[in-house]
Order: sequence, then C-alpha cells, then structure tokens
Amino acid sequence: MASLAHKLLTRARKRAGGVFLDALFRSVSHGSRVAFGAKPEDWGIRVHRDLPYLGSGRRAHRLDVWSAYEPDRRMPVVFYVHGGGFRILSKDTHWNFAMSFARLGYVVVTIDYTLSGEMPFPAAVDDLVAAWTWTLDNVGRFGGDTSAIVVAGESAGGNLVTALTVMATMERPEAVAREVFRRGVVPIATMPACPLLQVSDPGRFDALEPNMPTFFRDRLWEVCASYLGDDSAAPRENAALADPICILESDARAVRTLPPFFSLCGTSDFCLHDARRLAANLESRGVRCEHPEYEGELHAFHALPLLRNARIAWREQRAFLSSVLGDREPRPLRSLRKKTDKRPR
Repeated sequence: MASLAHKLLTRARKRAGGVFLDALFRSVSHGSRVAFGAKPEDWGIRVHRDLPYLGSGRRAHRLDVWSAYEPDRRMPVVFYVHGGGFRILSKDTHWNFAMSFARLGYVVVTIDYTLSGEMPFPAAVDDLVAAWTWTLDNVGRFGGDTSAIVVAGESAGGNLVTALTVMATMERPEAVAREVFRRGVVPIATMPACPLLQVSDPGRFDALEPNMPTFFRDRLWEVCASYLGDDSAAPRENAALADPICILESDARAVRTLPPFFSLCGTSDFCLHDARRLAANLESRGVRCEHPEYEGELHAFHALPLLRNARIAWREQRAFLSSVLGDREPRPLRSLRKKTDKRPR
C-alpha cells in the first residue's frame, strides 16, 4: 500500500511539474510579444497562419509560413520544429524563433505536430514528415527556395530535425523514412539546439548527472515515458527514429552527404551530453559540426533575448548560416517604422 501511494505521489509530482512548465513558457512567450511590440508587419513580414498540411482538420496538423511581403528572389527557407519535450508548447509559443529568422530574410515554416500526451511515437515523426513534404511542394508559392532549406529546432525539435536529416541521407526501413529519402531533398544545414537525442534511455543521466535536481530528473523521465508511450520508458521495437544519435553512432552509412550542423548548448544543460555526442560523431564521419557551449546557461537559454549569451548565440547562428549559404544568404529586413515611432523595440 505504501509503495502504491509513493508511486501515485511521484506521478502527481511529475504531472504538476509539467503543467507548471507549460504555463511558464506560455506566459514568457506572451509577455515577450507584448513587451517588445513584436509585430511582423513592422518588418514587412506577412504571416500565413494555420495552413493545413494534412486534411485531418486537427490543430496539430497546421503550420505557419513567415515571408517578406515581396521577396525580390527565391529566399532560403528555415523549417522550424518547436521543442517542449514532445508533449507541450506549439508553433505559437515559438513565434520569437520564427520572427528572428524571418527578420534575417528567410522564409520560415513553423509547424505543429501531435504531442505525446495525445498520441505517442511515431505520431510526431509521421507529422514531421507530412509537414516536410507539404513544405517541399508548397513553399515556393511564398518565395521559398527548396534547394536551400535549413532545418532547425530546439530540445525535442532538435531531436526531430536530426531524425529528419538522417531520413534524408540514409536508406532506412520505416515507411516515413522511405518517403523522405524518395523526395531526394537534403537540408542545406541542420541546427539542433540543446537536443535530446536518445529518448529511450533516460536512466543514463543517473550516471552522467548524479546531482541533477529532482525537478529536472522528473521532467526527463516524464518526457521519455510519454513520448514512447510506456511508463517504464523502456526501449520499444521499431523506435529507432526516437534515438537519432544512436543511428548516427551505428555503422549505418549515409548514402547522401550529411549537411553541416550547428548545435548550440549551455554548459548547465542536461542535454549537453547529447550535443557533445552529436559533435563527436559527426567529426568522426568527416561532417562539419559547430558546437558552441555557453558557460552557465540552462536549457533553451537562447529563447530569452535579454540574455547576453542568447544574443551571442544568435549572432553565431547567423555567421554559421552565412558561411553555408555564401552569396545565397538573404539580406536582413529593415524596420518599416518611422523614426518618430516610440513603441518599444
């Protein structure tokens, strides 16, 4: 009886922590939008909202496209996948990422996908591939250049865009992987920020981070169990795409050349271990991977633009993309506000 009560209390504690984080991130997102007066139209950006990429009618199957009003040529595309432990948040909470890339001149596609609380793996991967396919077929209508697509995301989104890159470059047995490979489009760059790349084994952090606070340990176990649909978070058959780092660390051969990677992370982030594994593996494969580490920063710190290291991280991301794109790098957009406009910037 005592063990049952303990189990129920532990489960309640984990769920309460998840609810708290969801509310916190949504509040920060809304507050930032209000505080900084972030209006896309002030930068000549048009946002095409809630476009369905599947005909299900579900909100999870919608995406937004951010683009300049009148692009003078085909622009590189950023295909952005939000984080949130596969189970919370949305493209709307991550408006600041879309806005930041759009202001640099990119056509930005931000997607929603089925969260694990509604349906576990592989639902998110299935949705990711459907949104990717829609983007290849449709982003040209918004001025996007399908030969220059950057895939980016943080945390769970970093996992998903790494898996997408694996599917685009390696021949795999999964039906969704075969569809991605068949389309033949490889991202020009992959940017998984603070990525959680091995979902099936949260227990590895017991040795890697023995002093991790209970709150964060709970979040890891909750994320992994929810995503794989198993309270024990034990590995599931046919769940290899939930662990893209393990695919890269295997003897699997890339049939197509892996693109350059940029994987930023804070030194106080539990995902630092996975980001380092990614960098080491890509280096062993002869693939360029820039992996800047920011001293003392926590998970997804670059979402907070008031932080000095967040501003540095965005400058370094831009420099990386500039080096990859060369003369195809877009020109940053200029504010359309009048100089007399005193609204906060």
